[in-house]
Amino acid sequence: MSTNSDDLQIASEDAVYDFVLKWARAQYPKLEDRREVLGSHLAQYIRFPYMTCRKLKKVLTCNDFDQDVASKLVLEALFYKADAPYRQRSLAAEESVTSNRRFIERAYKYRPVKVVEFELPRQQCVVYLDLKREECVNLFPSGRVYSQAFHLGGQGFFLSAHCNMDQQSSFHCLGLFLGMQEKGSASFAVDYEFAARLKPTEEFVCKYKGNYTFIGGKAVGYRNLFAVPWTSFVAEDSIYFINGILHLRAELTIRLCS
Repeated sequence: MSTNSDDLQIASEDAVYDFVLKWARAQYPKLEDRREVLGSHLAQYIRFPYMTCRKLKKVLTCNDFDQDVASKLVLEALFYKADAPYRQRSLAAEESVTSNRRFIERAYKYRPVKVVEFELPRQQCVVYLDLKREECVNLFPSGRVYSQAFHLGGQGFFLSAHCNMDQQSSFHCLGLFLGMQEKGSASFAVDYEFAARLKPTEEFVCKYKGNYTFIGGKAVGYRNLFAVPWTSFVAEDSIYFINGILHLRAELTIRLCS
């Protein structure tokens, strides 16, 4: 399967970028040759709009790309990320009938997220995770889907949505969890809040909030985010899907020590 495939089984677009760059360095040892082939040919196989912002920053300082080419690719990606969802869908639809696929999302192992970061007055990030109805339906009876990593205070975190059993009522339901990547032994005290867009207002409504001191590899969350059985969650008249999309939001804030 080629790197231009929508069905490429890959963790994230960051991994595609790393693979293409590694291959180019092996095949084209001379910098000027590598810059030429990356700029004129190989870059088109990388869907920069779906790369993380942390990786896009590295593109700007990567010597393998001509600086003008790198700036153009990163700016295009950032403008796409900042665009309204209907504009993003429109761009993807326009490209679906062409050979250019840069605005079309692949079937990533880890789901892309949008992240807004704040440094002041406290270190905080707001993370948006969208899941399609069919993705959620396919989680039954015990599936999980993970987000790409995002960062707060220099530490990597991720979201995971689960189909699991409600411990009290013994029915299947949707759980949402927040995990910290296994790196180092540092601990982080974090305030967190989970929210979702609901019909009919289509505004975000807080569903769960708490605080937790994370250690690498640990996760915290809520086994029944919406307090309804799975059948109600995925029903045709479900209030949780807007145009077939479940919109989830997590807010994380590093807790100040008293």
